Amino acid sequence: MTEQPAGSVGLVSPYQEEGERDAEASVRPRRLAEFVAQHRVREQLQLLLTSALRRGAPPDHILLCGSPGLGKTTLAMIVAAELGAGLRITSGPAIERSGDLAAVLTSLAAGDVLFIDEIHRIARPAEELLYSAMEDFRVDVMVGKGPGATAIPLDVEPFTLVGATTRAGLLTGPMRDRFGFVGQLDFYAPAELEQLLVRSARIMEVPVTGEGLAEIAGRSRGTPRVANRLLRRVRDYAEVRADGVVTREVARSALAVYDVDGLGLDRLDRAVLTALVGSFGGGPVGLSTLAVAVGEQPDTVEEVCEPYLLRAGLLARTPRGRLATEAAWRHLGRTPPGAIF
Repeated sequence: MTEQPAGSVGLVSPYQEEGERDAEASVRPRRLAEFVAQHRVREQLQLLLTSALRRGAPPDHILLCGSPGLGKTTLAMIVAAELGAGLRITSGPAIERSGDLAAVLTSLAAGDVLFIDEIHRIARPAEELLYSAMEDFRVDVMVGKGPGATAIPLDVEPFTLVGATTRAGLLTGPMRDRFGFVGQLDFYAPAELEQLLVRSARIMEVPVTGEGLAEIAGRSRGTPRVANRLLRRVRDYAEVRADGVVTREVARSALAVYDVDGLGLDRLDRAVLTALVGSFGGGPVGLSTLAVAVGEQPDTVEEVCEPYLLRAGLLARTPRGRLATEAAWRHLGRTPPGAIF
């Protein structure tokens, strides 16, 4: 048997019988009991689902809000698994017409879970059709055009809608009010990400020390998706340029190759801060102007970069635009305006 370094995570996966070793993408937890962190949301969902199972009826519709990568899709899959129900997955941008949504809804079996990612981007006609489906399990399909158009009512089997959004403020009031449960997902603490990475390392058969896990977790931006991605990249580095074991030193060297600094900022994050500080004197500057300066779309800067930069205290939003904080200047190795030493 190969000897493992002290403090390392073992290579034997307890998930063999579930086939999780067949693909690294299966690091998603399958049950609420396996889901790390989000304790309040997890407890609330457990109550909701257990009550529904005891009543023998679908639970209320569920809305999950939070930044990308925090586990909204995973929770939707877990809801279906806990209910023992089928799962249909689609996204808001994919539903361009009400007929598209009607086709999906009428194909659902009783008790199925319908997951709509980025539900705030669903087309307005489809959203209005969804109202009656959520409340009355019925949709009205228009046949024909003009004065001769006829509405044909179609029954929909009782189902549970799980909607996910990164922009809860863009949801209309009528849509939000039709969800019986709204869960807000928060960023993970480093200790919680370490716990998650222990499980992922076992499934992926990556030998890693506790210090190596801590180094990866500390640079993962509080996001499980980022943590698992960095673990894969550090594993690649360890296999090619080291002895295969992910230690703290190996993790640091690997993350330096992939341009992930000590705070977890990547190339785009640093480009945003550098543009703010170097090109605009720290701001304020408008989102569109900032996006042009870094060669990205405004939505990418706003949805991918800003949530973590705000949380890390490196960026501030003001009515006049974005501002680089004193911490941002210092992180870039520059002297903040007006700093006194």
